[in-house]
Order: sequence, then structure tokens, then C-alpha cells
Amino acid sequence: MSKSADLSSASLAVGPWDARLARRIVAPLKGTRVTPNHLTTVRLLVGLAGAAAFTPGTYGWMNLAALLMITSNFLDHADGELARLSGKSSRIGHFYDLASDAVVTVLLFVAMGVGASAARKTAFGVPLLVLGAIAGVAVALIFFLRMRIEEMAGRAANQQASLGGFETEDILYLLPVVTLCNGVAGYLIAASIGAPLFAAWVVIDYRRVLRRAKLTVADSTSRTGLA
Repeated sequence: MSKSADLSSASLAVGPWDARLARRIVAPLKGTRVTPNHLTTVRLLVGLAGAAAFTPGTYGWMNLAALLMITSNFLDHADGELARLSGKSSRIGHFYDLASDAVVTVLLFVAMGVGASAARKTAFGVPLLVLGAIAGVAVALIFFLRMRIEEMAGRAANQQASLGGFETEDILYLLPVVTLCNGVAGYLIAASIGAPLFAAWVVIDYRRVLRRAKLTVADSTSRTGLA
């Protein structure tokens, strides 16, 4: 086996499980006219369809919505893997991907709040729509701050926590289980608590990176002045 083949096989065994699978699936597209932005657009459209499917609030639509959302989440890895394999990465494409992530995820929680309200108006006296909005706003803040962190400290500083080949965002793959068990309201309650807490942690991380960036600039300015 050639050295390049060895490297290719090794690369397929690195990263989260869904990213590894996506890498194998998109590999045949490497030399075609299909670009990462094409896959990002498909991911965005499927995600928007999934969010819309949550709004009726019926059991059948909820389950369809869950399947669309996990498909969209998987496609989110496919565009990045194609970009790496084909060398078609671009700054615009990267931010298009991040913007699509934010839009789909924020609308997901808002749409879940709309749909869940059809069967149950409130939880602990708070409208489910409000809980969905809280989770959505927190997620939007997380995406914005993570993008700023990446701009200041590079992509390596923006890596998600992972364990055993699973990342934090992989919790979305549990959506079909949630909808099958009629647990959307409980999921929203958990998201309205967990998302703001995670956002608070990202705020702390952002301030740490910002402080480090300011110190680096100050040190560089000082060295230039001494020179």
C-alpha cells in the first residue's frame, strides 16, 4: 500500500463518528462539480423544512421534523469534509456554513416552542414558546461568540468538546427518540436551562480570548516601540 493510501485511510479514522461517515460518503464527489457550498445549501433547506415541520405540533409532523433535523445535522459535516478532501475551502464558504448552522438551530428551538404549545401551553407557568425563544437566543449568542473566538484565536480555539467520537452537538441525534416519546416539552425545558448556561460559559471563554488578544497586541506594540 502506498504512503498516500496509508494517509487517506488514517484520515478516515479521525474525528467524530458522523464526520467519519460523511467523509466516506462525500469522497466520490471530490472530483465533481459539486462544491461544499452546494451541500451547505442543501443542509440549510433541509433544516428549514425540519423547523417548519415542528410548527403544526402533531405527533406525525414532530417525528418527520426530527428526521429532517438529524439529516440536516449530518449534512453539516458533509460540506466540511468535502471542503477538506477537495481543497475547496474558502472563508466565505466557512462563514456561510456557520450562518446556516445558526439559522437552523435557532429556528429549531423556536419552532419546537410553537409546535409544543399546541398541546401544552406552559411549563412551570412559562409559555413553551418563550422557552423555545430563550433557548434560541442563547444558541444565537453561542454561535456569534464562537465565531468571534475563531476570528481572534483561530479554528483550533473553537473546537467542541468531544468524548469517544461524539461531540456536544451530537445530542441533536436524540431528537427522534424525543419526538417518539412525546418528550418535546421536556426537551425544550432542558434546552431553555442548558443553552443559557452553556452560553454563559462561552461568554467567559470569549472574555479570556479577548483579554489574551489585547495582551498580545500590547506586547507587540511595546516591542515595536523598543525597537
